Amino acid sequence: MSTSTPTPVRERRRQQTRAEILEAAWRLAERDGIAGLSLRELAGEVGMRAPSLYTYFDSKAAIYDAMFAQGYRELDAVDTDLELDPGDAVGTLERSLEAFVDFCCASVARFQLMFTAAVPGWEPSPEAYAASVASYERSVEGLARLGIEDPRHFDLLTGLYSGLASQQLANDPGGDRWRRLSREAAEMYVTHVTQGRRGA
Repeated sequence: MSTSTPTPVRERRRQQTRAEILEAAWRLAERDGIAGLSLRELAGEVGMRAPSLYTYFDSKAAIYDAMFAQGYRELDAVDTDLELDPGDAVGTLERSLEAFVDFCCASVARFQLMFTAAVPGWEPSPEAYAASVASYERSVEGLARLGIEDPRHFDLLTGLYSGLASQQLANDPGGDRWRRLSREAAEMYVTHVTQGRRGA
């Protein structure tokens, strides 16, 4: 009796095709901007017709969801590679800021999708958004190991990260004008946080 459950080989091929579609989607998004992604062009990039994409993704929104979740997995991989030194909060944050700016500058389309509202009418599904929530929670845990636990201080730090990355992308693409401020930004931030503790 036949079964509708995909064989391991069929499932591997399906996952490979999904990965190829996502890779092509990123290429087109880098060329045209994340909001300019065209399903017809995307299908052509992977050698199929547009309706065939729905065999692998339910909708264009589902493609954005997969790209969004992939972006956060890639960001988590960057964070995992960083050395967290509780005895050197400034140095840890400096390295983290530099890595974040580098991550954002490596792909404008990825930055647009993850950190801006560049795609009109789209917002991540709960399943895709869970990747960003998990990333956020890991960041909170890492900061707690540095002694930074006030939610306001975490919000301030996210503003600092996104601000440096946005300025670098907008005003010095390919350069390092704002990336070079990572050390000063980390020192300023840690000074503010520690002064707040002393004044509490």
